[in-house]
Amino acid sequence: MKNRLQYALCELETLENSARTESPLQRLDARSKLLTTVVFLATMLSVPLTRLSEILLFALYPLLTAPLGGMRYGTILRRSLYVVPFAALIGVFNLFCDHQPALRIGTLAVTEGWVVFVSILLRGMLSVQALLVLIGSTGFFELCRGMQRLGMPHLFTVQLLFVYRYLHLLLDEALRLSWAREARSFGRRSFPLQVWGTLVAQLLVRTCDRAEQIHRAMLARGFKGRLPDGISPHNRWRRADTQFLAVWGAALLLARLTGPVETLTRLLP
Repeated sequence: MKNRLQYALCELETLENSARTESPLQRLDARSKLLTTVVFLATMLSVPLTRLSEILLFALYPLLTAPLGGMRYGTILRRSLYVVPFAALIGVFNLFCDHQPALRIGTLAVTEGWVVFVSILLRGMLSVQALLVLIGSTGFFELCRGMQRLGMPHLFTVQLLFVYRYLHLLLDEALRLSWAREARSFGRRSFPLQVWGTLVAQLLVRTCDRAEQIHRAMLARGFKGRLPDGISPHNRWRRADTQFLAVWGAALLLARLTGPVETLTRLLP
């Protein structure tokens, strides 16, 4: 348990630290990257589930933007695998309900249920990859501030930022409790259910107590319920932001409306 908590904290810290590096994607305005990600999600998720080849085409977006942000696509791909079990629970029923043949690979007939199942998995993975690239190249604080500058209610952006910040707090308190439990366990690996119940209750109480202390410290420093604008070198909308949004927006809309893979397949003999 301790190793898993430490790994989760390291993953969050690595994602935040990647947003502080200098790269072409980091220098763009958060609003430009956020709007491009919204266009990507809208176009990719609107592709019919049976068009597996078109969904695969949208993998070019995280594949090309991850190196621009100083991130390795292999790391992004590995982190997106966490969503596979949840997406599989959604699409697994298609395997038993849709037995109509969709294509043949030699003598093997692939049903539409399998095509839809794989499409749902790809949708989930690509959505997570696009969000990881967005957060890894922007940082969660700058992302929430960009959402606020786009006109989203400050109550929503502040709550979203607090949920993310308190995730660090929850993991840190859980790690402290894990260390304390191991120091008093004298080598025991398993504990009764009552002990785990006490640990969860203590985790809730300690986390709420630290959250209240943080809230008081924020009020003492002039927090008014709104994210401060701050001073950042990437706060201004520049020509590069317009170009990034225009190029990727046009490419994603073109890929969705024209169906280049299907068109190319028809032209081939």
